[in-house]
Amino acid sequence: MKKFLSILLALALVLSLAACGGDSGSSGGSTGGDSQTSGDSGSTGGDSDSSVSGAAFKLGGTGPLTGPVAVYGLAARNGAQIAVDEINAMGGIQFELNYQDDAHDAEKAVNAYNTLKDWGMQLSLGSVTSTPCEATSVMNFEDRIFALTPSASSVATTEGKDNVFQMCFTDPGQGAKSAEYIANQNLGTKIGVIWKNDDVYSKGIYDTFMAEAATLGLEVVSDTNFNDSNSTDFSVQIADAQSKGADLVFLPMYFDVAALIFSQASTVGYAPKWFGVDGMDGILSVDGFDTSLAEGVMLLTPFSADAEDERTQSFVAEYQSRHGEIPNQFAADAYDCVYAYKQALEAAGATPDMSASELCDLMQQQFTSMTFDGLTGDGAGITWETSGAVSKSPKGMIIQNGAYVGMD
Repeated sequence: MKKFLSILLALALVLSLAACGGDSGSSGGSTGGDSQTSGDSGSTGGDSDSSVSGAAFKLGGTGPLTGPVAVYGLAARNGAQIAVDEINAMGGIQFELNYQDDAHDAEKAVNAYNTLKDWGMQLSLGSVTSTPCEATSVMNFEDRIFALTPSASSVATTEGKDNVFQMCFTDPGQGAKSAEYIANQNLGTKIGVIWKNDDVYSKGIYDTFMAEAATLGLEVVSDTNFNDSNSTDFSVQIADAQSKGADLVFLPMYFDVAALIFSQASTVGYAPKWFGVDGMDGILSVDGFDTSLAEGVMLLTPFSADAEDERTQSFVAEYQSRHGEIPNQFAADAYDCVYAYKQALEAAGATPDMSASELCDLMQQQFTSMTFDGLTGDGAGITWETSGAVSKSPKGMIIQNGAYVGMD
């Protein structure tokens, strides 16, 4: 009888040990699914191939993972996730990424931010687009959670907030640089401009473009605008530019509206040179859009997917492997954001047990003093002003044969 009981106890012990070791998954790994498209309704980050070993810094952000401009949010999330996975695999600094859907809506962005705050976010990627980020950056400032947005470019995003920084160009910077590029490259003699008057992004770029164009002697022959109430029929704007002989039309706007303008201009036989800004990146992904209409479209961007350096090619190959498409600048800027955080955290000697406010102080010190080399910019090194604005050089891109090709 005693022997029988001993056997039972031994068997129970073996089963108990097996049960304890049955699940080897990481509890601190990156969140979310893989290869999601613009129809994705998920709220958190991409792959979870590389587990987080030990304590990790909690990194959160909001972006449009659903809706008409989801291409921006998904690209940023996907780019950030690749960086997180690479860094976690190195075995030093560790990150846990959490992206929440804000559908490009300020109120939803605030709710998403609060979800991240409740989760324990220590460092922020802000919001992907400007209007939501203007709302969430106020909360970053109040809560003393440092934010580095990959792509929210309005001045109001950082204005008056000493702990909110940008990886992207500001709207005024894009406007001035676009005018300079058009003038220096002699891209047009008569310029038309179509812009959105109720959008902080479009208006911010328009204002500085017009000022710089006047300084440089560019002849703007057509200046028309629109707003949400009349953003589907552009016959008036197109006719004005066409009748006044504009051979280049500047479009400071997002790609979804630009796609409509290209289609409607084509139906009336108007084919000027089209020049856009970073919001144009994504035009080739519009559902149902004839991408041949975007042939020859030019834009300024900080990232060139056809660059030949090893880091860019490695990133592009990994992105294509995971998501089946070429990464845009939103993906590259978000990737750079995570690596910039890694550099700053290492230089500051930061540890994951620090509070968000402690990390905020350290990040302010680092980002206003360090130089960072990333995928974006021209390789001369990225720096930040105390205002949070980034300093890096843009690159001219043109769409050829359905792909973005460097012009410089």
